[in-house]
Amino acid sequence: MVTAIGGPRVLLRQLRETMAEPLASQERLDKIVDLIAENMRADVCSFYVLRDDSALELFATHGLRRDAVHITTLRLGEGLVGLIAAEAEPLSLQNAPEHPSFAYRPETGEDPFFSFLGVPVLRAGQTLGVLVVQNSERRVYGEDETEALLTTATLMAEMISTADFDSLVKPGSDIDLRRPRMFEGIGFSEGIALGQVVLHDPRVIVTNFVADDTDAEKLKLDEALKTMRVSIDELLNSGDMQIQSDHREILESYRMFAHDRGWVRRLEEAIDSGLTAEAAVERVQNDTRARMLRQTDPYIRERLHDLDDLANRLLRILIGKSTGLGKELPENAVLVARNMGPADLLEYDRTKLRAVVLEDGAATAHVAIVARSVGLVAVGQAENIVSMSEAGDDIIVDGFSGAVHLRPTPDIEATYIDKVRLSAKRRAHYAALRDTLPITRDGTRITLLHNSGLLADMPALEETGADGVGLFRTELQFMIASKMPRVKDQVELYSEALRLAGGKPIVFRLLDIGGDKVVPYMRSQAEENPAMGWRSLRLALDRPALLRTQVRALLQASAGLPLKLLVPMVTETVEFLKVKRFILREVERLPRLGIAPPTTLEIGAMIEVPSLLFELDHLLPETDFISIGSNDLIQFLTAADRANPRVARNYDAIGRPRLRALKLIVDAAAKFGKPVTMCGELAGRPVEALALLSIGMTRLSMGASSIGPIKEMVLGLDLAALRAEMNHYLENGETDGSAREVLTEFAERHSIAV
Repeated sequence: MVTAIGGPRVLLRQLRETMAEPLASQERLDKIVDLIAENMRADVCSFYVLRDDSALELFATHGLRRDAVHITTLRLGEGLVGLIAAEAEPLSLQNAPEHPSFAYRPETGEDPFFSFLGVPVLRAGQTLGVLVVQNSERRVYGEDETEALLTTATLMAEMISTADFDSLVKPGSDIDLRRPRMFEGIGFSEGIALGQVVLHDPRVIVTNFVADDTDAEKLKLDEALKTMRVSIDELLNSGDMQIQSDHREILESYRMFAHDRGWVRRLEEAIDSGLTAEAAVERVQNDTRARMLRQTDPYIRERLHDLDDLANRLLRILIGKSTGLGKELPENAVLVARNMGPADLLEYDRTKLRAVVLEDGAATAHVAIVARSVGLVAVGQAENIVSMSEAGDDIIVDGFSGAVHLRPTPDIEATYIDKVRLSAKRRAHYAALRDTLPITRDGTRITLLHNSGLLADMPALEETGADGVGLFRTELQFMIASKMPRVKDQVELYSEALRLAGGKPIVFRLLDIGGDKVVPYMRSQAEENPAMGWRSLRLALDRPALLRTQVRALLQASAGLPLKLLVPMVTETVEFLKVKRFILREVERLPRLGIAPPTTLEIGAMIEVPSLLFELDHLLPETDFISIGSNDLIQFLTAADRANPRVARNYDAIGRPRLRALKLIVDAAAKFGKPVTMCGELAGRPVEALALLSIGMTRLSMGASSIGPIKEMVLGLDLAALRAEMNHYLENGETDGSAREVLTEFAERHSIAV
């Protein structure tokens, strides 16, 4: 092994000085490879950059022919350089021409050189290029030299990402870091949005790479690790992390990684090579991310997010940057995040926000429901989009197909601009239907209602011409508050909602928290299966003071007005009767307080637990109306976690067994003369709405943006013909095909827009 002149710290300082000099980009790059070759006693130093067409282009060299620069290229995976880029792993060889992947390029004049050391240039786990040193003598590059070259590559990665590097790129091409990318996700809410990326949890940008005092940097790292470990322990012991087991599991993973000696040792070794503590964290995480992205084991790939978040957390501590997220947005902002809760989303200025893109989540997750409620385009399961995005990148979000285009090409952008114009025409068409009653061609009046929960979406009642609010989710006020809302706060919310409803009916669902609806100020025990745990009505019955406060606020807000209350997650009739008696006792005390009672009071039950299907004959006589919560009901009927994309996507919500269960409820409601409303997410999608109408349902509650498409579908529908065809399908268990196929074919035959 040949010892480098001055060591890696000297080289890093020289490189830092060179990057600060007022040189042309190519001149600076040529000087950098000269410095690396001199410091490492190498005959050759070459720098290849990965272009957006997956070719590795020689950008600078010391020792090879200079006229090969910007001429010599290798495909990704071709030759030793292509192999390093593809595998994101260093490669050290004593006799490079003997390696089976060796690719000879005569124009470079590399014939005399045998020993070879190449390392990937990485940023956020992405390969940006390859840095190579070569010697004519046959020798083995040691671990210290490999480490030194990897450290140098960290600095090179930052140089590639700067704007002044653009002058080196040939016209008509770009580097891979900035190439357009398309992600195939799942649409959570329909629509198309064009805008600029805003990262919900922005990556910390490291600006200081070269350490002046390695001992001081190690001490800084040690203190930051201690601070981070304490903060993780505090989070694990906080109330909101006791509620959801999946959140707790993530933090347990953080704690495990934070105490991992191997990880800490690699950080210390990176500092020894001359990097600052923060640059060491970025360097180690780049290497780790590059390796894990190439793993096929899904568990290992899932842990990548944990490591990314942990590294970002440590960087924030090292740099002294607050973890508080800035909420300043550009116009046409598109929020990009791994995951987030509804409270996080509602903190942003919705007048500037156009769309939300998540790496995780499901269409029935509450952040997706809130996104639909406030009219945002939303797409989930866009894998790895956070690490591939930079703040300010152009982005297009297609909520119809689930496609997300990051840094789109001009032709794709032009195509979507046309789609946006077409979408605007459709919105204008739907707006023209506002005052048209939703009556089928054969004369059946369909009631179309909104799902709501925020005052911000209440004005849409007037804009869409909906018949009222079929579901007002009162829990959103509790989820976005930092402390328990007082009676006064609740009264103000409910009073304003009633005012904005303008006399149209509004159904207030009683508090439905717990499970995946985390309320930070309520402490609870961790549960293995929160969806089936201490939540919703169970929590309310165990905490009567919480229920009493809300009921009193609702009664006070509706004084002299009609009031409809919906009891969520009823498991058996006796639970509903307990709540009903509870509410009636509160009504009886109103005159003593000088408060006028509601002019009418209707109390309904939400059917979302399958066991209740076997007590409908007991329940329905006690209710004034019922509503079906399809999100939870379908989840429990299929034993498929609606927030788990691995299983949720395998079950069609309108498959024959689910439709027969829903029809059982509709038929029972008709028998007892009780109104029944579908207020889950099913009602807002045309094919699913067709399925619901086909089994006898005539009251549908949905997001505001769905009213227009569903009304158009209703106006073109012969309901009797639809029901005849679907009754045959449901009664004949041997019929081939799915309900979705039957409904789609029916719509095509009858020219119904779905």
